[in-house]
Amino acid sequence: MSATAPRGAGTAESTGAVVRGYITYASARHSQADTLERVIASVRAQVSARQAAGEFTGPGPIFVGIGNSFAAACAPVWALRGRGIHSWRLASGDYPVPFPDSAHPIIGISQSGRSPETLAVLAGAAGRPRYAVVNNDPSPMTAVLQDVVGLGNIADSYASTIGFTATVAALGLIADAWDGGAVDPAWDELPAHFRALERRLDEQLPEMAAALVGAGYADFVGAGPSLGSAECGALLLREVARVPATPMSTRQYLHGAMESAGGGVHVLLGDERELDLADTLAGAGHPVILVTGAQRVPDRPGVGVVRLPRVPVAPRAILEALVMQALAGEAADRRGITIEEFVFHNSDTKVAPEAGTPA
Repeated sequence: MSATAPRGAGTAESTGAVVRGYITYASARHSQADTLERVIASVRAQVSARQAAGEFTGPGPIFVGIGNSFAAACAPVWALRGRGIHSWRLASGDYPVPFPDSAHPIIGISQSGRSPETLAVLAGAAGRPRYAVVNNDPSPMTAVLQDVVGLGNIADSYASTIGFTATVAALGLIADAWDGGAVDPAWDELPAHFRALERRLDEQLPEMAAALVGAGYADFVGAGPSLGSAECGALLLREVARVPATPMSTRQYLHGAMESAGGGVHVLLGDERELDLADTLAGAGHPVILVTGAQRVPDRPGVGVVRLPRVPVAPRAILEALVMQALAGEAADRRGITIEEFVFHNSDTKVAPEAGTPA
């Protein structure tokens, strides 16, 4: 079935014009640092106001989302659990609704506010604490409940870029503040780190992405809180460059999945076991892209290294996402694929914009 996604990106990439309600992938990436800086300031103010009102306390939240929204919750959950606060992320379409009663608040995540699976979870949780992190307002999700942390109706690309990183930031700020916590100063430094990484990627990515042009597949492997970045990277490479890609946690990958290596590219995110894994794969002739904050990395042909600053897990996930976006965009360009064109259209992944009733 032909795509109904935005097309005709030529002038929009240079002008930043909106294409059928979206901006192009290139335009979104070009403005991402500035937009992210604004979103962090806005969400921080919203989170502080809720803290002052006595909210975001008690048992840790259950984050629910689908696709990239599910991926965005990975590092924030890790941050909460690192503070000793029980928290989970659940794919909202993979469990029966209504969810069982629990003392844990539910936080629904949907950039569009139109994800039917997440709306079903929130609708079934009436009468218990529930929040939403949403970009689009008004939307069906903001019609269902008023406890919303909003990203501010930011313009995003069809294959999400700034919408994803802004969502990670919002969830990360909530995780920092939950149950009397303090927002980490690293959020103030993130925009500068982001811009510096963008400059380095301009130099590094053309050579690294060359391996993706003829790759039969790509494995995205992430350590702990970086699993969400691996999920983001695999989805982007499939959506944007149409390369089959699979995300997996490092420990799961080591337990047999890596045995099928051959004919693909391996994108590894992490600072510990990932270093040995990169050395092993490259030593066997398999190309590797290593995204790491480690100081010492394998000096071996076949391992391209992207170095990250040492920052907490949620800000780091945003920097990792930037690398994933750059890789996918470069691969699409080299494969001659127009990013704004999707192959398939599914009629049941979003509800109608006017759907949703207050509850």
